[in-house]
Amino acid sequence: MSTYSTLSDHELVHLLQNGDKDAFAEIYARFFGLLYVHAYRKLGDEDEASDLIQELFASLWEKQPSLRVSENLSSYLYTSVRNRVLNLIERRKVNQRYMCSLADYSETDHKYADEKLRESELRQMIEKEINSLPEQMRIIFQMSRHEYLSYKEIGERLEMSEQAVKSVMKRTLKVLRQRLGLFVFLMIFFHLV
Repeated sequence: MSTYSTLSDHELVHLLQNGDKDAFAEIYARFFGLLYVHAYRKLGDEDEASDLIQELFASLWEKQPSLRVSENLSSYLYTSVRNRVLNLIERRKVNQRYMCSLADYSETDHKYADEKLRESELRQMIEKEINSLPEQMRIIFQMSRHEYLSYKEIGERLEMSEQAVKSVMKRTLKVLRQRLGLFVFLMIFFHLV
């Protein structure tokens, strides 16, 4: 690998595109520290900066056969870091707004329109997760929560045993709890949304 340290960025990219692991290792060694410092300055969090750079390099390796670096490698990597930082900051803002809205909701009375908007957004998020479930899970969940059918009734309709329906529903609730978080999951479970 020591000979790789003398190669230009352009040569390393070419080797990387052909699946050369040593070229990837050299790019990683050459740029990780600089990119980490750049990300840390923008994010102010060591773990987030490190995770972001690790994800960038993982992505770089995954798309190495189709990698197109039209500019120089450092520009490509810095642009990738900038975009990832901006995406992370935007996600932070969304999370911050959501957390603030929850805090505000618990502290003060909100206007009816604002409450309906948040409820609508929450419903959309929940529906999106439900719709992304595997077909059998989705159907059983909807029959249980929207049609208010018992496991026995669902089993009869789908020609499954009551125990099989119960088992699928248990897995479905576990998946939704992981995807949506405990607060939203409890809202679904108790039909608050």
